[in-house]
Formats: sequence, C-alpha cells, structure tokens
Amino acid sequence: MSKTILIRNGRVIDPAQEIDEITSVAVRDGRIAAIGADAPTGADEVLDAFGLIVAPGLIDMHVHLREPGHEESETIETGTAAAAAGGFTAVACMPNTDPPLDNDSAIEFVLRQAARTPHARVYPIGALTEGRAGKELAEIGLMVRAGAVAFSDDGAGIADSSVCLRAMRYVSMFDRLFIQHCEDPGLAGGGCMNAGPTATRFGLPGIPAIAESVMAQRDITLAAQAGVRYHVAHVSTTGTVELVRQAKARGERVTTEVCPHHLLLTDDACHTYETNLKMNPPLRSKADVEACLAGVCDGTIDCLITDHAPHRRESKEFEFQQAPFGVIGLEFAVPLFIRALIEPGLIEWPRMIDAMSTRPAQLLSVAGGNLRVGQPADITLISPELEWTIDSERLHSKSQNTPFAGWNVRGKAVGTLIAGEWRCREAVLIQHA
Repeated sequence: MSKTILIRNGRVIDPAQEIDEITSVAVRDGRIAAIGADAPTGADEVLDAFGLIVAPGLIDMHVHLREPGHEESETIETGTAAAAAGGFTAVACMPNTDPPLDNDSAIEFVLRQAARTPHARVYPIGALTEGRAGKELAEIGLMVRAGAVAFSDDGAGIADSSVCLRAMRYVSMFDRLFIQHCEDPGLAGGGCMNAGPTATRFGLPGIPAIAESVMAQRDITLAAQAGVRYHVAHVSTTGTVELVRQAKARGERVTTEVCPHHLLLTDDACHTYETNLKMNPPLRSKADVEACLAGVCDGTIDCLITDHAPHRRESKEFEFQQAPFGVIGLEFAVPLFIRALIEPGLIEWPRMIDAMSTRPAQLLSVAGGNLRVGQPADITLISPELEWTIDSERLHSKSQNTPFAGWNVRGKAVGTLIAGEWRCREAVLIQHA
C-alpha cells in the first residue's frame, strides 16, 4: 500500500520552477506526487507547515567526512547525521581522506558505507592526481564508472600547469566538474592566517590573497583551453571573485562557492589565537568579505557551502601555527547564511535556496534541487524565525571545532525528508489527522 504525505500551508520555494507561494506539496511512494492546486486535501500523514519554508532538499557540495582514515574526527554515518540535522538531504565529500579517494575501489567504499546509513545521500568526489600529490593523474575514468560526481585535489591546488591542463582535459571527456583549491604553494609559503596586519602583529606567517587569485587566473585560462567545467572551491578574496565575474561575462564555464565564515568573519577575529578560527582559505579582510557578499548578490558566486572539516578536540588544542586547518558547519549553515545574507536584505529566500540546492544539483549533475512531480521527495523544511543558540556540545558530528559556538541565531532546518522518509524532524512540526 502506497504511503502518502501532505505538507500544506507552507511557503513553497522551488527556484527551478520559479515557485514561491503558500501552497501544498504531496508525496507518494517516496516521490513528489503533486504541488499546488493539484495536491490532494488529505493523506496518510498531513503536516501543517504554516510559517515554514518548504524547499528542495539542501545539497552541500563541499564537505569532509574523514572516512577512511580519520574516523576519530568524523565518519560517514556521523557526518551525514549532522547533514540531516542541518537540513541537508545530500552532501558531496572531498577526497582528502587517508588513503585518498583516488581510485575506483575507494569511491565504491564510500558508496557502500553511505548505503549503510539512511541520514543523507553521499556523492563522492574523486582525486585528480594519485595521492593528491599533483604529479600523476588518478584513475579518473574508472572513478566516473564507480560513481564519482566531480574531481578535485581539495586541500592542495595542482601547482604544475602541465599536469593541471592534462587533468582538465581528462575530466572534460566525462563532462564532470573540475574543482580546484586555488592556492599557489610558493606564495602561500606555509602560512597559517591571512597575510595582513593581524598576522604581522602576532609574528605569524601569512597566506596572501594573491596566492588564491594567481592560481585562479591561471586555471581560468587553462580551463578555456581544455573545455572543462571549472569550479573555484571556497572563494575568499576580492581578486578571485572579480576573476570569476569576468570569466562569466565572457561566457566561460566557470563557477564558484563560498562558506559562511568567509561572509561573517574577518582575520581581525584571530586576535584571540582561537584555533577554531583557523581554516584554509583563511579568514580574510573586510574588503574581501564585502566582495564575497557582493558576489553572492550578483550571482558571481553560485553556491553556498560549509567546507565542513571536522577535527577532534585535542588536535585543535595546539598553538595556532601548529593546529590543523578547518571548521565544521553542517548543522548551523542555514542560520549563518540567514545572518549574512537574508537579515541584511542582501538577497531573498529564493536566491538562497537556489545557491544551497538547485545550483549544486545542476553543477554536480545529480538528482534533487527541485520539487518537480516525479522527482525523489527530498525536501527541507525551514523555520525562518526560530531563535536558538549554537551549542557545540550538542551536535550530531563527532567534532566541535566551530568559531560559532554560543552564537544566538535565527532560522533553523526543522525537517529533512529523503525519498519520502523523515531523516530529521523536530517538535515544531505538527502532524494532523
């Protein structure tokens, strides 16, 4: 017997269909059965979503699940549980595991592990080079066959231009997304925070903004030669945002993404030596933050991502220079992006849903990102006015490394539905007979 769910009276936002109205969504047998006037008046389960946003399931196209190799910090199970709690129905996981995801067996391992947990869909991203060493190309074709949705050496940019061009040409053969961590290693020089007054005052080595933009500029030129779909990971600087803007104006297939911390914090925050403020790319200047915000507003920046990078507490207790890069973000991305973008009136909700769902699905060429009839019922319900406090001790993730602990925020994902099954559901959702 088929199971039906009716979500009624919610603000349904589906950028793919240009829908933004108070209406109903019906689910049958795990798929979208009807939307709007075509939805039935009853179902096996009826939810009143008054005051809530009903959106296509959120997709984070840049997370680190740490498995295999660093299960003490996160596993596929705990990472996807964190994703579901934050409203994400799917995540794409980066290949900088131990060993890296640089062959078909590694991709198959991730998919097998993900199949054992119901929390969220997992899309593996394969490494571009063997061991992510930037020298020999990895088994890209075999990884595509195994299920890799994109390719990146994230955590390290490919410094050798010849290797980078060959990798781009290889990836373009399969029309997969080429994702680059743009950081010239020679210019970065082992830095640990943004090169600027704060780093100079503390006598710590800095990572200059130009280290990002130089590699991005080279890559955009190579990508046009290779004909590949090119994506700048976690953009953080004025220069890179402008390079992407110019490439888009020329009609080139260049896209990018941004994290909440690069929209809300500057390197001035690092004056406390708090290692949960250490990430790569590092927190930048106020001008860089303003450029990233402008890039989201005008569409230069396509996607909003977390770069969820869990680390166990002990590893973050080293001195700033020795502590690892990375912060978590899956469970509170929604309110952080609300604070950065919605509350100041920079963008409206349809643009935010587009950047957190529709565009990631399009770029990765995966299911989801819309509420079209017949599509899998991956749905996120958001309470835009719910006020709460981020508590790093009460997370689904194994790790607590966030600079946002203790922040009072507004807005929360309160329901996550994957293929018609609830993966996370809070008490605010009221079921009706």
